[in-house]
Amino acid sequence: MIAEDPSVGAADKAAAPDSAPRSPTFHDASDPSLLPAAAPLAMPAQDFSERPARIWPRRRGPGIPRTAVFLGAALMTVAFAHELYGVLSFVQMTPIQLLFLVLSTMTFAWISVGTLSAALGFLPLFAGENADNIDVPPADGPLTQRTALLFPVYHEDPATISGTIAAIVEELGSLGKVGSFDIFVLSDTRGADAGAAEEAAYAALARKLTGESRIYYRRRIENTGRKAGNIKDWVERFGAAYETFVIFDGDSIMSGVALVRLARAMEANPSAGLIQTVPKLIGGKTLLQKLMQFAANIYGPSAAAGIAFWGQDQGNYWGHNAIIRTAAFAGSAGLPNLPGPPPFGGHILSHDFVEAMLLQRAGWGVHMAPSIEGSFESMPPALTDLIVRDRRWSQGNLQHLALLARPGVPGMGRLHLFMGALSYIVSAIWAGSLAVGLVLALQGQQLLPSYFTDSKTLFPVWPVIDPGAAMRLFLATMAVVLLPKALGLALEMKRARRAREVFGLPRAVAGVATETVFSMLLAPIMMMTQTSSVLQILFGRDAGWKAQRRDGATLELSDAIRFHWSHMLVGVVVTIVCWETSPGLLVWMAPVVLGLVLSGLINWVTAQEAGPAVSAVLSTPIDRSPASIVLRALRHTEIWRERLSAPAAGDAAEAGRRPERVAA
Repeated sequence: MIAEDPSVGAADKAAAPDSAPRSPTFHDASDPSLLPAAAPLAMPAQDFSERPARIWPRRRGPGIPRTAVFLGAALMTVAFAHELYGVLSFVQMTPIQLLFLVLSTMTFAWISVGTLSAALGFLPLFAGENADNIDVPPADGPLTQRTALLFPVYHEDPATISGTIAAIVEELGSLGKVGSFDIFVLSDTRGADAGAAEEAAYAALARKLTGESRIYYRRRIENTGRKAGNIKDWVERFGAAYETFVIFDGDSIMSGVALVRLARAMEANPSAGLIQTVPKLIGGKTLLQKLMQFAANIYGPSAAAGIAFWGQDQGNYWGHNAIIRTAAFAGSAGLPNLPGPPPFGGHILSHDFVEAMLLQRAGWGVHMAPSIEGSFESMPPALTDLIVRDRRWSQGNLQHLALLARPGVPGMGRLHLFMGALSYIVSAIWAGSLAVGLVLALQGQQLLPSYFTDSKTLFPVWPVIDPGAAMRLFLATMAVVLLPKALGLALEMKRARRAREVFGLPRAVAGVATETVFSMLLAPIMMMTQTSSVLQILFGRDAGWKAQRRDGATLELSDAIRFHWSHMLVGVVVTIVCWETSPGLLVWMAPVVLGLVLSGLINWVTAQEAGPAVSAVLSTPIDRSPASIVLRALRHTEIWRERLSAPAAGDAAEAGRRPERVAA
């Protein structure tokens, strides 16, 4: 994995002092001739302490779906707490029992919100209705506005990005819409050698596609603000020339039809500031990637439809595969630096949630369109890589806690920010509830019960546990946890039946069963890593920013065990304690301790390439019938990999020898 080199930024800063004129040469380490004429657009930093005037009036109507989700989840949580209180409180609840009640109830509340949201999203999908909360026209109509396709890259493989761009250009050309889209590769790659080779690759791409599409490239001298700063730099220098722009990630792909439909939706809905698609996971080779793809593609539709249902036009943004209105973004979504040092201060890491909130408070609609097909992304190949990325995300989401009390943050935006932070905090809450539950079990085993209260009484008060209530509570909890999987299975079975797939039903059942087993084993591992992340962040440890590994060599077993030794140790200790306390307790804790004890082995196994049988069971419709844009991207990627690695690429070799540009 490539770490950021701080010395490069320092040298670049010295070469481009603040007093120097801000010409393209001082902005960039790349050739200015690879860029279009400047079209500046101001993007001022926003103040979280006050609300600006709204561009569009407040819209009515979203209160009912939000009430259905959150009031319903609240009622479910109250019922859970009442049942758990009845199980715990034999005579008089002790402080540690109260703590267990609170922690367990908080965990259940979080699960119930997600489950009820998915359930409400399932209803329109099962009925065959559209789950979009905005009208999205078909792709066969005209386009009158210009859209920029932005590819922010940070040590990404140029062959993969070039292949994706070439495939998109080919599809847009087949639709007769390529002239409405310009493409920018916005690089934050560090180092002169890596940057020069990257520049040569994209310059070759621009030359190759001349006459078909306009492709531009620039690499910043300083990667100030990381990805958000990268986009801000583009807006301030070129944004005025484009009504809308689409942001891609290093592993994302979008079809020509999807892009045209998004652009037409923005033209048809002038109050829309952002429209988010729901990318499907594709391209996985390892077992972990297959598991994640299956879960996202089978359970994801109802979850996305549920979010669209209660989010309405105050939805969220996931940072890529979305179209954004340039003027709205520039005028209302400029990010300030937060006061104080990292991890809570400095540049905003998870910028997407905050940008969505800022668009909302200015009155712009932030929509989700789950029905748009042709939006894709991929997953990291191994659990180790997933955890590294998750650590950065956890810091970015916890950073949002500093914004919750700001008066300029609107209610719905505050809810999104809080839920993002809570998605990581809840792991620590779950870990705490397990630890407290273990202490309660030890107390019950080691301490003698008190049969008489402090007040005078003639008869002892016998502690009685209602096994029926405990079992009802367990079954109800499992039903809430597993309901989203059951809903996803129902949707997949309906799709397979409609498509008349011979093995559709058994394959869907086997896939859900396989994914459920692995998700139970992976859940305690992610609980431990996210709990560790939360504690590190609360104690002031900064995660930094590293390039993400999209693929690579197979993980060695020794490396996996070394990475998970602390998790395995915790699992062994908890296993011993449970066994010494009660074999029955160990049975109840088996899913948790098994995942922890085997965490190193699980990481290693899931990082291996999935075999044919498992791949067949976990295959999704997009695996069995890949979209044309995916096949085109794979084909063009191989072409560009050969072209860029060919010894005859003299221009690339020459560019690799050219020194870094830092001054005119």
